[in-house]
Amino acid sequence: MSNANLAADPTIRRMAPWLQTQLESLLTQRGHAWLLGGPSGLGQFELALALAKAWLCERPTAQGACGYCSSCHAIKVHTHADLCVLLPETISLSLGWPMDEKTQDDLDSKKRKPSKEIKVNAAREAVSFTQFTRSRGTTKVILVFPAERMNAITANTLLKTLEEPPGAVKFILATEAAHQLLPTVRSRCLDHTMVWPDFGQALNWLEQETVRVSASVQKLQKPARSPQALDLQTLLQRAGGRPADVWHWLDNSQMADAAQRWQDLPRAMLGGDASALADWPPAMAVDALQKLCHDMWSLKVGAVPRFFSSADLAVIPISPSGLACSQLAHWSKDLNAIARTVDHPYNPGLLIEALVSRAHTALTNL
Repeated sequence: MSNANLAADPTIRRMAPWLQTQLESLLTQRGHAWLLGGPSGLGQFELALALAKAWLCERPTAQGACGYCSSCHAIKVHTHADLCVLLPETISLSLGWPMDEKTQDDLDSKKRKPSKEIKVNAAREAVSFTQFTRSRGTTKVILVFPAERMNAITANTLLKTLEEPPGAVKFILATEAAHQLLPTVRSRCLDHTMVWPDFGQALNWLEQETVRVSASVQKLQKPARSPQALDLQTLLQRAGGRPADVWHWLDNSQMADAAQRWQDLPRAMLGGDASALADWPPAMAVDALQKLCHDMWSLKVGAVPRFFSSADLAVIPISPSGLACSQLAHWSKDLNAIARTVDHPYNPGLLIEALVSRAHTALTNL
């Protein structure tokens, strides 16, 4: 992220230093197709977009795009003619990337739900995109995220172009599950494993950015409570140390509440309190309970919990017998089964109640 952009809009979040280091390294290497792989929450899309922006920039530097040329501006407003971004419709909506007119009309009129896969029609349009003359600069870029959302038909549609792109076309495939990609796709890309930042480094960066952005927002809007380091630490622990995931939850006016609710979750589940998850989407609730189950396993075998603090989990008594292992194994199996179908249109309220009841049963019999 350039200083020019930050000066124009101080509420923009700066690129994390570990992502900036990776960007500078990638810019020194050759290759027309990169596969950026790693667990969710490590900034795959942010790094991929920064790399695409640097390739298309009219005045690039060793640190990346300049941030103020016409090409950088076109990418910022999602209108660059030489950049093709393939996203599932659900992610396009959340990130504000435009879709074709027919798709947008279908979604606006509620004719269907947005797709969670990258459709084959989008891949065909990307292949056609490579045949067009460049509108500016010396290259064109296709960015695919998350690449594992391509089914076999979609991936095979891109395969030939990925192997032998016409002219100066570059690919960036960003994935959170590289093992789910076709071997033929992976073999045609240069691999880059995303760096997992140290917990302390990630926490320090989150503190700096939330203070800076919060101060800027307070100048433009009504004052808000400054972010607290302990709240950020709780949310970063909730994310398993993955800072990009924290930004999905980070809202300075609600951060303390989110952190407190996470700390109170073990006690609430032990007491069977469904209100603790009442306003959570079912997928988020299942994820939270899987993390709780994981940390109870960790305590049982003498390991350090990953997503909760030991103090938060101390309210749950654990029997020294082997019964706890059996209960946790069955609970984990049940959660995994529910996770596979959690996006099915069940009644959310009833599903939450069932999840809390199952958690209560497991935790009271450890």
